[in-house]
Amino acid sequence: MAHDLVKLREDLTSRGIDILRFIYADVLGITRSKDVLVSQLEKAAHSGPAFCQGVWVTTTRGGVLDAGNIASDGLQDLVSQLDPETITELPWEPGVAYAIVDAFNPDGTENLFSPRTVLRKVLEGYAKHGLYPVVGPELEFYIAKQNDAGKWVRGHERTGQVYTTGSTVDPDGTFLKLLRNLDRMKIGVFAGNHEFSPSQYEINLWHSEALNAADRTFMFKSAIKDIVNRDGKLATFLGKPWSDEGGSGFHLHFSVTDENGINKMHDGNGELSAIAKRLIAGITANANGLTALTNPTVNAFKRLGPDTLAPFRANWGYDNRSCMVRVPPERGQGTRLEVRVGDGGANPYLVIAGILAAGLDGLNRSLECPPDAVGMAYDNEGAPTLPATFTEALDALEANAHLHDQLSKQLVETFLVMKRDEIERYNAEVADPNTREVTQWEIDEYLLDY
Repeated sequence: MAHDLVKLREDLTSRGIDILRFIYADVLGITRSKDVLVSQLEKAAHSGPAFCQGVWVTTTRGGVLDAGNIASDGLQDLVSQLDPETITELPWEPGVAYAIVDAFNPDGTENLFSPRTVLRKVLEGYAKHGLYPVVGPELEFYIAKQNDAGKWVRGHERTGQVYTTGSTVDPDGTFLKLLRNLDRMKIGVFAGNHEFSPSQYEINLWHSEALNAADRTFMFKSAIKDIVNRDGKLATFLGKPWSDEGGSGFHLHFSVTDENGINKMHDGNGELSAIAKRLIAGITANANGLTALTNPTVNAFKRLGPDTLAPFRANWGYDNRSCMVRVPPERGQGTRLEVRVGDGGANPYLVIAGILAAGLDGLNRSLECPPDAVGMAYDNEGAPTLPATFTEALDALEANAHLHDQLSKQLVETFLVMKRDEIERYNAEVADPNTREVTQWEIDEYLLDY
């Protein structure tokens, strides 16, 4: 390792990089990091740097909870190990590059609180079937500014500008600045536009192997927030930041290939394969528990509901955007599923790991695919409704042994403890916890971090 680090140091130095920003996603999806001097790389990265495992159980308000015995065991260290394949230069901060790190326990074993580690575990389950997931993320976000009272408001208020670009929806060029910097990062960004609501945007990423896609999505979200923040603004992926406008989703396109890259989602005659139908069966059968991972905040459930263009039932359909799982019309190598249940604020690793774990359960148990929904699927009473509240979703996740097994008991337990604490604090501090309006508590709890 020391020799490899010497070569890496020399390479980075020759490229003008003097700081490696070691980054990883915590259980909440928040970017945790440490800046490491490249000149000290051999010493600093030989067996670390180390982080306190309390990071897995730290809330957005700075509270430290106990889950998986992290606190009760004395808040021991985790050891990070950089993945050289993820090193990505930051065009807006010359001399600095991201490096995603994996988390290990001090004894060298994998740390199963880590979302990235858990995603690797799920992918190993697919490999046993000779299958390799390919995913393509689609995320929406808002750009906000502070008004004279210090309140975060949308960057502009012009309505009716869906699928537009230019100065009417980007008056100060912030969106173009994002596109150009993201392009120079070489993380697979290829296009973007203004979305349905004022100051809401979408930037498109190419599909790729699942872990690579998760890494790129994580860097994508981290970069957008950092770039916009430097201009005194705020980029938020929070699902429902304002009561009077639409929410931001995280849709995931998903297929599987064999070891030669051949798509295994179709039967060669224009129909879905048995594999594709078992994946659909797994996703819909585990939909209630999965919803907790893909919609991981109290706020997210104010985005979901009938007639919102967000899923309402655990169903699927051919080219049907009112379904939880949409099958786009392309066939052959383009055959895929679009899982539409995700919230923009969700942890990319847990969204991808959760959806893949649900699909894997369908493969492992050879589940039978339910009938496809036809027409407006919100009215398809043959399919069960998704959880109406975050508590219902967490209860479903806690009861779902299949997802526990495919993911990790440590991560699921920690996620449940963290999220039940959020609900408890929300219920204690909000006058009407059942309100569909976005509360100040949600703004204070989520807006800056999600």
